[in-house]
Amino acid sequence: MTQVPLAERLRPRHWSEVVGQQQLLGPGMPLRVAFESRRPHSCILWGPPGVGKTTLARLMSQAFDAEFVAISAVMGGVKDIREAVERAQQAASGLMSRHTLVFVDEVHRFNKSQQDAFLPYIESGLFTWVGATTENPSFEVNSALLSRSVVYVLESLSCDDLALLAQRAIEASGCPEFDPQALDRLLGFADGDARRLINAVETLSHAAQAQQLSAPLGSDWLEKTLGQQLRRFDKKGDQFHDLISALHKSVRGSDPDAALYWMVRMLDGGVDPLYLARRLVRMAVEDIGLADPRALQLALAATETYERLGSPEGELALAESVVYLAVAAKSNAVYQAYNQARDWVKRDGTRPVPLRFRGAHTRLMKDLGYGQGYRYAHDEPDAVAAGERYWPDEMQAQSFYEPTNRGLEAKIREKLEWLKGKKGS
Repeated sequence: MTQVPLAERLRPRHWSEVVGQQQLLGPGMPLRVAFESRRPHSCILWGPPGVGKTTLARLMSQAFDAEFVAISAVMGGVKDIREAVERAQQAASGLMSRHTLVFVDEVHRFNKSQQDAFLPYIESGLFTWVGATTENPSFEVNSALLSRSVVYVLESLSCDDLALLAQRAIEASGCPEFDPQALDRLLGFADGDARRLINAVETLSHAAQAQQLSAPLGSDWLEKTLGQQLRRFDKKGDQFHDLISALHKSVRGSDPDAALYWMVRMLDGGVDPLYLARRLVRMAVEDIGLADPRALQLALAATETYERLGSPEGELALAESVVYLAVAAKSNAVYQAYNQARDWVKRDGTRPVPLRFRGAHTRLMKDLGYGQGYRYAHDEPDAVAAGERYWPDEMQAQSFYEPTNRGLEAKIREKLEWLKGKKGS
């Protein structure tokens, strides 16, 4: 007889048993209100793996006394959608006349026409539609389907949530208790993923029983049993932030070898390479900027290359970007200028745009003086309207951007000095 997996045995039977997601299930929160009012509505559950998307969909069908039809967008297609529609029609026309909840896992894997196939049945009220996705629905779900659904954002489980879940898993599996260090290691390994945590406890329980071990189980045995998987780390923990900080500072400090080391440490630990790619783009604009604009182009190209090739081939593009960013000329002048401008606007009042800079799109605007007196720079000598002032009237000109003498910014500094001379400022 096949034994039911521990993760399935621990699946909550009522919404009140769900661990985490209190931003949705806490008192007065939207999903809590839906469960208590027993009023279903179509929605999208967006969050990382192992945070309870499928569980919540199943609990909705139970709470709303609805037929539950599950479709996996990874394996399914239009045929599965038709079958779901037929089941919903049968449930609605039967003696009990039950409503149906259609759950689509990994909905972002469906193409546009497959997603569109749900629309008429959602609008007719034949079934309630619930989609689950790990990707941003703004980009992966059709706007028509998105407009007919409420998006709920699910979060990775916190350490406290994982600790509670680990205790349930230990008790249900008969696994010996862990010492504090081993438990912390286990929670870090879970990386906010309930399924990964429960599966790990199940694996460890089988190993401990086979070896006739008793509590407490230590971190050395834990590491030996789980092997290389244990190198993963909690993406919200100190180790993760320490590693990304070391990578960023190595790039800023122009040490390509150290930057490569920290990057590989993170990849080896299981970080999402696309997260690294996004951070490299940030480094390019924050620490290099206009001293070498090619750095941003290369970082974006590395991101696109990884998206096309995946691991391990695409990781070489990220390594190339890391090395280039480290050796490139450095400047945070644009970063500082942006922060200063943003702080100024927050503190300053809302000043009107001078009439000469306003577009005169209608006769009334022209009569009111919009655009009058504007000097078209391309008609001026050297394409510079000498003496023109581009700030709001009665506002003192500010100096936010101060280019360095490094890389391309040295040329930009020369150009700005020349422009100040032409404009007489």
